[in-house]
Amino acid sequence: MKFTKSSCIPLLSLVLFFTQTYAQTPNTIPQNRYGLTVIHTLTAYRQTVVADSNNKMVALKNYVSPLLTDWQYATTSNFTKTVLYNHPEAFVRLPVAKALKNIQLQLATQGLSLRFFDAYRPYSITEKMWEIVPDERYAANPAKGSGHNRGIAVDITLANIKTGENLTMPTPFDDFTERAHHNYAQLDSTTLANRALLKKVMEQHGFTALATEWWHYYYTKGNFALLDLSFEDLQKQ
Repeated sequence: MKFTKSSCIPLLSLVLFFTQTYAQTPNTIPQNRYGLTVIHTLTAYRQTVVADSNNKMVALKNYVSPLLTDWQYATTSNFTKTVLYNHPEAFVRLPVAKALKNIQLQLATQGLSLRFFDAYRPYSITEKMWEIVPDERYAANPAKGSGHNRGIAVDITLANIKTGENLTMPTPFDDFTERAHHNYAQLDSTTLANRALLKKVMEQHGFTALATEWWHYYYTKGNFALLDLSFEDLQKQ
């Protein structure tokens, strides 16, 4: 079939119509009890990826090497004292993964590695955390949603890349005391230097620190939807 310029115009209009409709479908998702739109299905999520490839959730194991993790939420050794994750895997949005890859490469020149306590967190887990500990000093309020639910936040520390041992930090992960604050200064010089190094390298690559948690960083470039997809869902995408 031969296409003329005039015949291509209706075809182009049709393509644009379906593309825009497909990309906008997630906007039809009903808001939850907090007035938030949360994506619960792979179909709706895939539509956002079609609209913008930066929305893609990717496995960090394909970007960060070695990928060191410590999934405390997959055990009872966390602030909720319950198992929150089954078979977790570290996922983040595509631009976040690229930034973390560059951070890991930079740290490797110093014999260091990132270690991940948490990355993407399904929205339903945030709701469960809030049911157990309904205190914004310790848990994200589901009425606001979390950077973890958007795939843009990570909980991390620094480790020796050869031994795998964590560097000394002000507190253990999820220690909700003043010692965990970035402005807490009553620490030895080594601990202060380690915290400062982590903060410096993260900020160089587009992340911002949470003032009250030395381990929590969120990516500041882009606007991403709240997700309630399981780790198994993301593994199937």
